[in-house]
Amino acid sequence: MKRTLSFLFAILVASSLLAADLPQLLQKAKDQFRLAAYNEALATLDQLEAESQKEGREKDRAALAPVLAFYRGACLASMDRPAEAQGQFEAFLAFQPNAALDPAVYSKKVIASLENARRTLTARKQMPEQTGSLAMAYRAFPRPRSEEQVSLGEEWADGPVRFLMTPEERRAFTRLADTVSRSEYVTAFWKRRDPKPETSENEFRDEYEKRVAFADSRFTQGETAGSLTDRGMVFILLGPPTYAGQKPLTSGEDTNDKAALFAYRPADVKVASLPGGTTTDRTRRIDKVTGPGTRMTDAAKNWREVWHYRREVLPKGIPYHQVDFEFVTKEGYGENVLQRETQVLDTLEKAKSLLKQSAA
Repeated sequence: MKRTLSFLFAILVASSLLAADLPQLLQKAKDQFRLAAYNEALATLDQLEAESQKEGREKDRAALAPVLAFYRGACLASMDRPAEAQGQFEAFLAFQPNAALDPAVYSKKVIASLENARRTLTARKQMPEQTGSLAMAYRAFPRPRSEEQVSLGEEWADGPVRFLMTPEERRAFTRLADTVSRSEYVTAFWKRRDPKPETSENEFRDEYEKRVAFADSRFTQGETAGSLTDRGMVFILLGPPTYAGQKPLTSGEDTNDKAALFAYRPADVKVASLPGGTTTDRTRRIDKVTGPGTRMTDAAKNWREVWHYRREVLPKGIPYHQVDFEFVTKEGYGENVLQRETQVLDTLEKAKSLLKQSAA
């Protein structure tokens, strides 16, 4: 797998997903890195990230996240800044856990720094509170730049901020007719949630914007921004899970949502069982929706992703020792669909309530 990175970066540069100016900036940073102009390369990477953060470039942002982390780590390692480099390489390995470097291309410092990050991640797997690759990637994820501003059009309330808004706040915002009044409203919205109004920083808003940016970079599905997906909603409300895992849905699994593991729903079975026609006809109808071939067995297209939240990472006031969020992907059912069980819904409602109380 020593050519994994070269192949990945070549695909990214050639990809039609990247806006016209992004491949040039990426190539510039790579050339600067090869010429040992590490400070210049870091500055170009910052410029590349800033360009990818512009509106409408969510897919570019997601594609570039591991590349930015890798080259920043490589530059920092080459500059004898191993601690900073390790954080970047940990973030990179969250995206590409099996990546290997060609010693003919990368220096011993870079390779050693990457392997140190890999060993650190492996060691952390023995520590339950730190096993989550999402949590580690989030810790290393850069804070969104202050100049990045969200649109203040009517659609603002339909974005990820809707997870924080009270019904009254939403109604008030929809009544505003111009950009100036919306801007004033948004300023007041965040000021009400500032835990330390005496300081120049708003820690609540900073954390929210970082979670949104991370969700957009990791959970985007097709044309849907990552922060607006089920996984994005959970991440924004609760932050990174203690640890997460994924496994295929296989024939015979029927835990929790049994209907989600079949090609037909219980309603289809009920309709097939209704009187009508001969006994043979009815038997054939029932067999069609319950017999062989009705189970979803393609593991490549059907899987379950589980996020485990231990009590210590859940917001204060949520009484459970652990809450598991399951996201099911199944052909004909959806992609990463949250399984809305009672404990899951109760936890989300309590989290929303706690966030809304901070605005009171």
